[in-house]
Amino acid sequence: MISFTLRSILRKGITLFLISIVSFLIIHLAPGEPSQIDPLNPRFTKEDIVRYRAAFDLDKPLPLQYLSFYKKLFSGRLKSFKDNLPVLGKIKERFLNSLPLFVVGTLITWSLAFPVGISAAINRGGIFDKTTTFMAYLLISVPGFFMAYLLILFVVNNFHVSVLGMRTFGMEDASFIASFMDRVWHLVIPSLLGSLVGIAYLSRYVRSQMLEVMGEDYIRTARAKGASEDSVYYHHALRNALLPFVTMFGMLIPAMIGGSVIIESILAWPGMGRLGYEAILARDYPVVITLNFVAAFLVLMGTFFSDLLYMLVDPRIKL
Repeated sequence: MISFTLRSILRKGITLFLISIVSFLIIHLAPGEPSQIDPLNPRFTKEDIVRYRAAFDLDKPLPLQYLSFYKKLFSGRLKSFKDNLPVLGKIKERFLNSLPLFVVGTLITWSLAFPVGISAAINRGGIFDKTTTFMAYLLISVPGFFMAYLLILFVVNNFHVSVLGMRTFGMEDASFIASFMDRVWHLVIPSLLGSLVGIAYLSRYVRSQMLEVMGEDYIRTARAKGASEDSVYYHHALRNALLPFVTMFGMLIPAMIGGSVIIESILAWPGMGRLGYEAILARDYPVVITLNFVAAFLVLMGTFFSDLLYMLVDPRIKL
Protein backbone atom coordinates (compact mmCIF):
# COMPACT_ATOMS: atom_id res chain seq x y z
CA MET A 1 0.00 0.00 0.00
CA ILE A 2 2.76 2.43 0.96
CA SER A 3 4.89 1.53 -2.05
CA PHE A 4 1.90 1.95 -4.37
CA THR A 5 1.13 5.35 -2.86
CA LEU A 6 4.71 6.55 -3.24
CA ARG A 7 4.98 5.28 -6.83
CA SER A 8 1.66 6.85 -7.73
CA ILE A 9 2.60 10.21 -6.17
CA LEU A 10 5.91 10.20 -8.06
CA ARG A 11 4.27 9.36 -11.41
CA LYS A 12 1.52 11.91 -10.96
CA GLY A 13 4.02 14.55 -9.83
CA ILE A 14 6.01 14.07 -13.04
CA THR A 15 2.81 14.19 -15.08
CA LEU A 16 1.74 17.41 -13.34
CA PHE A 17 5.13 18.98 -14.06
CA LEU A 18 4.85 18.12 -17.77
CA ILE A 19 1.28 19.43 -17.89
CA SER A 20 2.40 22.72 -16.34
CA ILE A 21 5.01 23.15 -19.08
CA VAL A 22 2.62 22.27 -21.92
CA SER A 23 -0.19 24.52 -20.66
CA PHE A 24 2.24 27.41 -20.13
CA LEU A 25 3.58 27.08 -23.67
CA ILE A 26 0.15 26.73 -25.26
CA ILE A 27 -1.11 29.89 -23.56
CA HIS A 28 1.91 31.88 -24.73
CA LEU A 29 1.70 30.49 -28.27
CA ALA A 30 -1.83 31.85 -28.63
CA PRO A 31 -2.07 35.03 -30.76
CA GLY A 32 -1.89 38.32 -28.89
CA GLU A 33 -0.64 39.12 -25.40
CA PRO A 34 -1.81 41.22 -22.45
CA SER A 35 0.56 44.09 -23.28
CA GLN A 36 -1.45 44.79 -26.45
CA ILE A 37 -3.85 47.07 -24.58
CA ASP A 38 -2.95 50.40 -26.14
CA PRO A 39 -5.98 50.32 -28.52
CA LEU A 40 -8.24 49.88 -25.46
CA ASN A 41 -6.59 52.70 -23.51
CA PRO A 42 -5.32 55.54 -25.73
CA ARG A 43 -3.55 57.14 -22.77
CA PHE A 44 -1.11 54.25 -22.55
CA THR A 45 2.27 55.30 -23.92
CA LYS A 46 5.05 53.04 -25.12
CA GLU A 47 6.89 53.69 -21.85
CA ASP A 48 3.82 52.57 -19.90
CA ILE A 49 3.67 49.33 -21.90
CA VAL A 50 7.38 48.69 -21.25
CA ARG A 51 6.85 49.15 -17.51
CA TYR A 52 3.76 46.93 -17.68
CA ARG A 53 5.69 44.13 -19.39
CA ALA A 54 8.54 44.40 -16.91
CA ALA A 55 6.16 44.33 -13.92
CA PHE A 56 4.64 41.02 -15.08
CA ASP A 57 7.92 39.49 -16.42
CA LEU A 58 6.62 39.56 -20.01
CA ASP A 59 9.95 40.94 -21.22
CA LYS A 60 11.87 37.83 -20.11
CA PRO A 61 12.51 34.62 -22.10
CA LEU A 62 9.87 31.93 -21.72
CA PRO A 63 11.96 29.62 -19.45
CA LEU A 64 12.52 32.49 -17.01
CA GLN A 65 8.85 33.47 -17.27
CA TYR A 66 7.89 29.88 -16.41
CA LEU A 67 10.14 29.75 -13.35
CA SER A 68 9.04 33.19 -12.18
CA PHE A 69 5.37 32.35 -12.72
CA TYR A 70 5.33 29.22 -10.59
CA LYS A 71 7.60 30.75 -7.96
CA LYS A 72 5.08 33.57 -7.51
CA LEU A 73 2.16 31.10 -7.68
CA PHE A 74 3.42 28.87 -4.88
CA SER A 75 4.45 31.84 -2.75
CA GLY A 76 1.05 33.52 -3.17
CA ARG A 77 2.51 36.61 -4.88
CA LEU A 78 1.04 35.97 -8.34
CA LYS A 79 -1.18 38.85 -9.43
CA SER A 80 -3.92 39.05 -12.05
CA PHE A 81 -3.25 41.08 -15.21
CA LYS A 82 -6.82 42.35 -15.14
CA ASP A 83 -7.13 43.90 -11.68
CA ASN A 84 -3.75 43.24 -10.00
CA LEU A 85 -5.43 41.12 -7.30
CA PRO A 86 -3.82 37.90 -5.97
CA VAL A 87 -4.75 35.02 -8.28
CA LEU A 88 -5.10 32.45 -5.50
CA GLY A 89 -7.43 34.78 -3.62
CA LYS A 90 -9.69 35.19 -6.65
CA ILE A 91 -9.75 31.45 -7.29
CA LYS A 92 -10.47 30.69 -3.63
CA GLU A 93 -13.42 33.10 -3.62
CA ARG A 94 -14.91 31.66 -6.80
CA PHE A 95 -14.20 28.10 -5.62
CA LEU A 96 -16.22 28.67 -2.47
CA ASN A 97 -19.06 30.00 -4.66
CA SER A 98 -18.96 26.95 -6.96
CA LEU A 99 -18.62 24.40 -4.16
CA PRO A 100 -22.29 24.52 -3.03
CA LEU A 101 -23.45 24.17 -6.65
CA PHE A 102 -21.15 21.18 -7.12
CA VAL A 103 -22.14 19.43 -3.90
CA VAL A 104 -25.90 19.93 -4.26
CA GLY A 105 -25.89 19.14 -7.99
CA THR A 106 -23.85 15.97 -7.43
CA LEU A 107 -26.11 14.79 -4.61
CA ILE A 108 -29.21 15.34 -6.76
CA THR A 109 -27.66 13.60 -9.77
CA TRP A 110 -26.40 10.49 -8.01
CA SER A 111 -29.41 10.20 -5.68
CA LEU A 112 -31.87 10.13 -8.60
CA ALA A 113 -29.85 8.58 -11.43
CA PHE A 114 -29.14 5.26 -9.69
CA PRO A 115 -32.74 4.46 -8.62
CA VAL A 116 -34.04 5.49 -12.05
CA GLY A 117 -31.41 3.48 -13.93
CA ILE A 118 -31.77 0.38 -11.76
CA SER A 119 -35.57 0.43 -11.96
CA ALA A 120 -35.43 0.88 -15.74
CA ALA A 121 -33.11 -2.12 -16.07
CA ILE A 122 -35.24 -4.31 -13.81
CA ASN A 123 -38.41 -3.35 -15.73
CA ARG A 124 -36.80 -3.44 -19.16
CA GLY A 125 -39.29 -2.72 -21.92
CA GLY A 126 -41.98 -1.56 -19.49
CA ILE A 127 -43.74 1.77 -19.22
CA PHE A 128 -41.27 3.12 -16.67
CA ASP A 129 -38.31 2.14 -18.84
CA LYS A 130 -39.79 3.73 -21.97
CA THR A 131 -40.81 6.91 -20.12
CA THR A 132 -37.41 7.44 -18.50
CA THR A 133 -35.65 6.70 -21.78
CA PHE A 134 -37.73 9.34 -23.57
CA MET A 135 -37.16 11.91 -20.80
CA ALA A 136 -33.44 11.19 -20.73
CA TYR A 137 -33.01 11.71 -24.47
CA LEU A 138 -35.17 14.84 -24.26
CA LEU A 139 -32.99 16.35 -21.53
CA ILE A 140 -29.81 15.43 -23.40
CA SER A 141 -31.10 16.99 -26.63
CA VAL A 142 -32.37 20.30 -25.23
CA PRO A 143 -29.55 22.91 -25.01
CA GLY A 144 -28.63 23.99 -21.50
CA PHE A 145 -29.11 27.71 -22.15
CA PHE A 146 -32.63 27.09 -23.52
CA MET A 147 -33.57 25.00 -20.50
CA ALA A 148 -32.17 27.72 -18.21
CA TYR A 149 -34.27 30.44 -19.84
CA LEU A 150 -37.42 28.30 -19.69
CA LEU A 151 -36.89 27.59 -16.00
CA ILE A 152 -36.20 31.26 -15.23
CA LEU A 153 -39.37 32.38 -17.05
CA PHE A 154 -41.45 29.71 -15.30
CA VAL A 155 -40.20 30.60 -11.81
CA VAL A 156 -40.38 34.38 -12.27
CA ASN A 157 -43.83 34.39 -13.89
CA ASN A 158 -45.42 31.95 -11.42
CA PHE A 159 -43.66 32.74 -8.16
CA HIS A 160 -42.52 36.34 -8.76
CA VAL A 161 -39.17 35.82 -7.02
CA SER A 162 -35.59 36.64 -7.95
CA VAL A 163 -33.44 33.81 -9.31
CA LEU A 164 -30.33 35.64 -10.54
CA GLY A 165 -27.12 35.90 -8.57
CA MET A 166 -26.31 34.40 -5.18
CA ARG A 167 -28.74 36.53 -3.17
CA THR A 168 -31.69 38.86 -3.61
CA PHE A 169 -30.87 42.54 -3.82
CA GLY A 170 -31.48 44.26 -0.49
CA MET A 171 -31.12 41.10 1.64
CA GLU A 172 -27.71 42.09 3.01
CA ASP A 173 -29.23 43.55 6.20
CA ALA A 174 -31.83 40.81 6.68
CA SER A 175 -31.83 38.39 9.61
CA PHE A 176 -29.62 35.33 9.55
CA ILE A 177 -32.49 32.94 8.89
CA ALA A 178 -33.96 35.09 6.10
CA SER A 179 -30.53 35.57 4.50
CA PHE A 180 -29.78 31.83 4.77
CA MET A 181 -33.09 30.81 3.19
CA ASP A 182 -32.54 33.35 0.42
CA ARG A 183 -29.14 31.83 -0.35
CA VAL A 184 -30.69 28.34 -0.35
CA TRP A 185 -33.41 29.46 -2.78
CA HIS A 186 -30.87 30.97 -5.17
CA LEU A 187 -28.94 27.71 -4.97
CA VAL A 188 -31.90 25.57 -6.06
CA ILE A 189 -32.26 26.72 -9.68
CA PRO A 190 -28.60 26.45 -10.83
CA SER A 191 -28.13 23.16 -8.95
CA LEU A 192 -31.24 21.70 -10.57
CA LEU A 193 -30.18 22.87 -14.03
CA GLY A 194 -26.70 21.44 -13.53
CA SER A 195 -28.05 18.06 -12.46
CA LEU A 196 -30.74 17.48 -15.11
CA VAL A 197 -28.39 16.44 -17.90
CA GLY A 198 -26.26 14.51 -15.44
CA ILE A 199 -29.28 12.51 -14.30
CA ALA A 200 -30.17 11.74 -17.93
CA TYR A 201 -26.67 10.53 -18.84
CA LEU A 202 -25.94 8.65 -15.63
CA SER A 203 -29.31 6.89 -15.45
CA ARG A 204 -28.82 5.57 -19.00
CA TYR A 205 -25.33 4.41 -18.08
CA VAL A 206 -26.57 2.69 -14.91
CA ARG A 207 -29.28 0.96 -16.92
CA SER A 208 -26.88 -0.35 -19.55
CA GLN A 209 -24.38 -1.57 -16.94
CA MET A 210 -27.08 -3.35 -14.97
CA LEU A 211 -28.46 -5.04 -18.09
CA GLU A 212 -24.97 -6.18 -19.06
CA VAL A 213 -24.24 -7.63 -15.63
CA MET A 214 -27.67 -9.27 -15.24
CA GLY A 215 -26.90 -11.48 -18.24
CA GLU A 216 -23.81 -13.01 -16.62
CA ASP A 217 -23.56 -16.62 -15.46
CA TYR A 218 -23.13 -15.78 -11.77
CA ILE A 219 -26.51 -14.00 -11.75
CA ARG A 220 -28.20 -17.13 -13.04
CA THR A 221 -26.27 -19.17 -10.47
CA ALA A 222 -27.45 -16.88 -7.65
CA ARG A 223 -31.05 -17.32 -8.78
CA ALA A 224 -30.56 -21.09 -9.04
CA LYS A 225 -29.33 -21.17 -5.42
CA GLY A 226 -32.59 -19.55 -4.32
CA ALA A 227 -31.37 -16.02 -3.66
CA SER A 228 -34.11 -13.40 -3.46
CA GLU A 229 -34.58 -10.98 -6.32
CA ASP A 230 -33.47 -8.04 -4.15
CA SER A 231 -30.29 -9.91 -3.26
CA VAL A 232 -29.66 -10.73 -6.92
CA TYR A 233 -30.18 -7.16 -8.08
CA TYR A 234 -28.59 -5.15 -5.29
CA HIS A 235 -25.93 -7.49 -3.89
CA HIS A 236 -24.69 -9.41 -6.91
CA ALA A 237 -25.58 -7.33 -9.98
CA LEU A 238 -25.23 -3.78 -8.65
CA ARG A 239 -21.90 -4.38 -6.91
CA ASN A 240 -20.32 -5.74 -10.07
CA ALA A 241 -21.84 -2.94 -12.14
CA LEU A 242 -20.25 -0.30 -9.92
CA LEU A 243 -16.70 -0.62 -11.26
CA PRO A 244 -17.09 1.91 -14.11
CA PHE A 245 -18.71 4.37 -11.69
CA VAL A 246 -15.62 4.36 -9.49
CA THR A 247 -13.76 6.00 -12.35
CA MET A 248 -16.61 8.45 -12.84
CA PHE A 249 -16.59 9.27 -9.12
CA GLY A 250 -12.89 10.10 -9.28
CA MET A 251 -13.52 12.46 -12.18
CA LEU A 252 -16.13 14.34 -10.16
CA ILE A 253 -13.36 16.13 -8.25
CA PRO A 254 -12.02 18.09 -11.24
CA ALA A 255 -15.61 18.97 -12.14
CA MET A 256 -15.44 21.52 -9.31
CA ILE A 257 -13.03 23.63 -11.35
CA GLY A 258 -15.19 23.83 -14.45
CA GLY A 259 -18.73 24.10 -13.22
CA SER A 260 -21.05 25.25 -15.96
CA VAL A 261 -20.05 28.38 -17.82
CA ILE A 262 -23.46 28.69 -19.49
CA ILE A 263 -25.51 28.28 -16.32
CA GLU A 264 -23.24 30.55 -14.27
CA SER A 265 -23.33 33.22 -16.97
CA ILE A 266 -27.11 33.16 -17.48
CA LEU A 267 -27.88 33.07 -13.74
CA ALA A 268 -25.12 35.57 -12.86
CA TRP A 269 -23.49 33.10 -10.47
CA PRO A 270 -19.86 34.09 -9.76
CA GLY A 271 -18.30 30.64 -9.97
CA MET A 272 -15.16 28.98 -11.30
CA GLY A 273 -16.44 28.41 -14.82
CA ARG A 274 -17.37 32.05 -15.22
CA LEU A 275 -13.98 33.13 -13.82
CA GLY A 276 -12.17 31.07 -16.45
CA TYR A 277 -14.36 32.43 -19.24
CA GLU A 278 -13.77 36.04 -18.14
CA ALA A 279 -10.03 35.43 -17.81
CA ILE A 280 -9.81 34.06 -21.36
CA LEU A 281 -11.66 37.07 -22.79
CA ALA A 282 -9.37 39.45 -20.86
CA ARG A 283 -6.18 37.52 -21.77
CA ASP A 284 -5.55 37.21 -18.04
CA TYR A 285 -2.73 34.67 -18.39
CA PRO A 286 -2.04 34.16 -14.66
CA VAL A 287 -5.65 33.19 -13.94
CA VAL A 288 -5.98 30.95 -17.02
CA ILE A 289 -2.71 29.08 -16.40
CA THR A 290 -3.43 28.70 -12.69
CA LEU A 291 -6.89 27.30 -13.42
CA ASN A 292 -5.32 24.81 -15.86
CA PHE A 293 -2.79 23.78 -13.23
CA VAL A 294 -5.41 23.36 -10.52
CA ALA A 295 -7.65 21.39 -12.90
CA ALA A 296 -4.77 19.05 -13.78
CA PHE A 297 -3.99 18.57 -10.09
CA LEU A 298 -7.61 17.71 -9.34
CA VAL A 299 -7.77 15.24 -12.24
CA LEU A 300 -4.66 13.42 -11.01
CA MET A 301 -5.95 13.42 -7.44
CA GLY A 302 -9.30 12.06 -8.64
CA THR A 303 -7.67 9.19 -10.53
CA PHE A 304 -5.56 8.40 -7.45
CA PHE A 305 -8.68 8.13 -5.29
CA SER A 306 -10.33 5.98 -7.98
CA ASP A 307 -7.43 3.52 -7.82
CA LEU A 308 -7.90 3.20 -4.06
CA LEU A 309 -11.69 2.84 -4.33
CA TYR A 310 -11.33 -0.04 -6.80
CA MET A 311 -10.06 -2.21 -3.94
CA LEU A 312 -13.19 -1.57 -1.88
CA VAL A 313 -15.54 -2.36 -4.75
CA ASP A 314 -13.69 -5.42 -6.11
CA PRO A 315 -11.41 -7.38 -3.72
CA ARG A 316 -9.87 -9.19 -6.72
CA ILE A 317 -8.08 -5.99 -7.73
CA LYS A 318 -4.58 -5.76 -6.23
CA LEU A 319 -2.50 -2.62 -5.98
